[in-house]
Amino acid sequence: MTHKDLDIWKMGVNLVTKIYQLTQDFPKVENYGLASQMQRAAVSYPSNIAEGAARDSIAEYIRFVHISLGSLSELETQIIISKNLGYASDVTILLNEVETLRKKTLNFIKYLKNKKAKHG
Repeated sequence: MTHKDLDIWKMGVNLVTKIYQLTQDFPKVENYGLASQMQRAAVSYPSNIAEGAARDSIAEYIRFVHISLGSLSELETQIIISKNLGYASDVTILLNEVETLRKKTLNFIKYLKNKKAKHG
């Protein structure tokens, strides 16, 4: 099993696509500002899951999944800011996806911690 088999990784990659599509319509002045930050945070989520999966220990894997969780919170904040600035109108679906991913990620961390406890 690799990171590509994980639902959270697949959902994260899908979210990246949606964020890139959303930020395409942002004002040009935001190309190196909010749009770029949102894209980086979105890309960071599945990337850290992938990097963690390639590490030597479950402890390192957990650390990288925690980092991905931080990227997700960062992205959530940026989505809200983009709505407040009028760059995105209805972000409800995106915010719901972020919340679903957060819950699934936290459950995955619990799974990894249980696995670590069983195997040392």
